[in-house]
Amino acid sequence: MRIGFVGLGIMGKPMVRNLLKAGHEVIAYDIKKENIDNVVASGAKAATSSKNVAEQCKMLITMLPNSPQVKTVVLGKGGILEGAQSGSILIDMSSIAPGMSQEVCKACAEKGVKMLDAPVSGGEPKAIDGTMSIMVGGEKELFEQVKDLLNTMGGSVVYCGSIGAGNTTKLANQVIVACNIAACAEAFTLSKKSGVDPAVVFQAIRGGLAGSTVMDAKVPMMLDGNFKPGFKVDLHIKDLNNALETGHRVGSPLPLTAEVMEMLQTLHADGRGQEDHSSLANYYAKVSGTKIGK
Repeated sequence: MRIGFVGLGIMGKPMVRNLLKAGHEVIAYDIKKENIDNVVASGAKAATSSKNVAEQCKMLITMLPNSPQVKTVVLGKGGILEGAQSGSILIDMSSIAPGMSQEVCKACAEKGVKMLDAPVSGGEPKAIDGTMSIMVGGEKELFEQVKDLLNTMGGSVVYCGSIGAGNTTKLANQVIVACNIAACAEAFTLSKKSGVDPAVVFQAIRGGLAGSTVMDAKVPMMLDGNFKPGFKVDLHIKDLNNALETGHRVGSPLPLTAEVMEMLQTLHADGRGQEDHSSLANYYAKVSGTKIGK
């Protein structure tokens, strides 16, 4: 299958490679030439614009930073809808506000283009090995049509409901992940200040009720003092902004989310926005005077 792919950042590049490994032809575009060159070296073909991608492909995937970028790439000048053919399918795999997914889908429908929102979870490591969790919103029949394609990039592909439901599910995921990381940072700071080795506490509790995928992935990074990004602080700020905006719109209280957002904003102000979100350990180090690990 020929697939158009727009957005070749930290997640997009490995996703393109997994499509190529599955035998698909990929026409790729990004505003950064070096990102295009990177996937061309892996076997993709370069396009000159988002419009140019859509002119060549009826199956389109976008993987972009946030709502404004999706709106620009799809609806803007030189965007996908300028080049898209009637009957094309757009799968937006960006993590954006559900309301924006609905707005873009409506504009696509007016041009005869069908759309799904299909944000992902798992960060760069799972994008690389093709085991991301993919949460999909849109028409159920359209989901069934593209499910096998999504399975080439994900280990779990779940239909969540109508358009926007994928991003609502992703926001719920990001709220839980953020609060979980903050809870881990808080708990292991407590153990360190109490004179109990955090590494021992980690081994003691990870198999019990407190254990989680988040704990297993992020606490070892805290212990090693390794904050190389799999998912950046600034990106989590973006997701929590979308969660808070959506919560306000639908009347859902998010007090824990708001608290963790302030912690992440402190890290951003301290120049740590490009670190992994496990850097919440550094927020606690700042306020407690004690590092969990190295």
